[in-house]
Amino acid sequence: AQPAQPAQPAQPAQPAQPGTPGTPATPATPATPATPATPATPAHPEHPEHPEHPEPKTTTTGTTTTTTTTDPATGTTTTTTTTTDLAEPVGKFSAFPIVVQTGTKPTLTWDITYPTTLEKVMDETTPKIPLSADIRILGAGVTTKDNDNNIVYIRTVGKMRHSGNSDWTPIFDGKNTDPIVQTQGIIKTIEVTADHQIDFGGQYIYGNQGSFFSSLSGDNVRVLRDGDACPSNIPDYNAPSLESFIKPYLDASKKVRIGPMDMIVFMELTHTDQNDVGYDVQDLVLLVTYRNRTTP
Repeated sequence: AQPAQPAQPAQPAQPAQPGTPGTPATPATPATPATPATPATPAHPEHPEHPEHPEPKTTTTGTTTTTTTTDPATGTTTTTTTTTDLAEPVGKFSAFPIVVQTGTKPTLTWDITYPTTLEKVMDETTPKIPLSADIRILGAGVTTKDNDNNIVYIRTVGKMRHSGNSDWTPIFDGKNTDPIVQTQGIIKTIEVTADHQIDFGGQYIYGNQGSFFSSLSGDNVRVLRDGDACPSNIPDYNAPSLESFIKPYLDASKKVRIGPMDMIVFMELTHTDQNDVGYDVQDLVLLVTYRNRTTP
């Protein structure tokens, strides 16, 4: 007999077609974390009103700039000034502590610097650059006595020559009753040019007016600076005959003590003999302060 035909193997089942995958859902965008708050700058424990990094405070007035800073480590406040004015002093000033209890005294520290001195801007009495001259009358001391033996002040005038001019410019008319003169305020400001000598002169007026004396010749008009020795004819510092208006500008050794941009002018207007007791070089005294010229 014919052998039986082997059975046909069953067809394997077709695998199911995979379905089209669905588009996955877009994941939710995570929330942006909140920006942490900037921590407050801790205040100095002893000076809570001052942050650790305070900004300097700067103000400008005219030719002067002032900057104030506080040291966070110590709480010390320092004020520094700068200036473009030749005559104006500048420096530093600090106080510690700046907040004190009633009855407590803070420590004050300062340092003063003068921008320049006359030596840098003037040869003797000749300016190297244009300057402004502020003139004050410190005092006038020409006197006489009336019929009742009372002291009477004699009119004394002051003059100045500058900027190459041949004429003398009146700077003081001799009226001691002027309030500005009495308070030693500025009676006149004169603009002077460079490279021309400045001269001072004066005279008293009484009946037939007295002789005119100037710094051009002789010793009756003396122009001095800070640190210069006074004329020997000026009375000693504690002498009764030293005029009270001069004393604040001298020290005990009779040296001139004025600002670095100042000149003091002593005039003897009644005598020429230096051996005469009346020759004391304090008949008229001016204080002249030089500074940046205010006009071209």
